[in-house]
Amino acid sequence: MGFDTPEGTRGAQLFSADQTREFNDRAIAMVRAGGAGMPGMNTLILITVGRKSGADRETPVAYFREPEGTMLIAASAAGAARHPDWYRNLGAHPGRARVVIAGAEHAVSAEELTGHQRARAWDLITAAAPNFAQYEDLTDRLIPVIRLTPTK
Repeated sequence: MGFDTPEGTRGAQLFSADQTREFNDRAIAMVRAGGAGMPGMNTLILITVGRKSGADRETPVAYFREPEGTMLIAASAAGAARHPDWYRNLGAHPGRARVVIAGAEHAVSAEELTGHQRARAWDLITAAAPNFAQYEDLTDRLIPVIRLTPTK
C-alpha cells in the first residue's frame, strides 16, 4: 500500500536544510521532554520506517485531534513543491508508524484521506491553523492529509 498524491511543479522553500534540521532537532527534544514542540501548535514526533534504509526516521509534525481520538497531519512541507520525506516513508509502511506525544510513545496506523473525507479534514486543519491555507496557496500540489489511528 502506498500513498499516491502527485508531487507539485512549484512551491516555496522557506527554510534551508540546515535551518530545518536545527528546528526539527529542537522540536523533537521538547516533545520527548514532555513539552509542546512547535510554538502555538500541538506537535507530535512522527516515527516512520525509511522506505529505502529501513531505519527509523523522526520528524516533528503539527497534529489536529478528531473527536474520535484519531489525529490528522498534513504533508504541507510549508508549501514546497515536493511532499516531505515522511509522507513517502509513511506511505511505504503505513502500519509501522509510531508517534510521541508529550513524551509518551504510541503505535499508530496511517490512512491517506481523499475526496470528501480529505475536504472535511482540511477544513478542520485550516480552521485551527490558518497558516496551512497559506501553504496551499504557495504550491500547485494537493497537500495530503493523513489520519493516524492509535493501535493497541
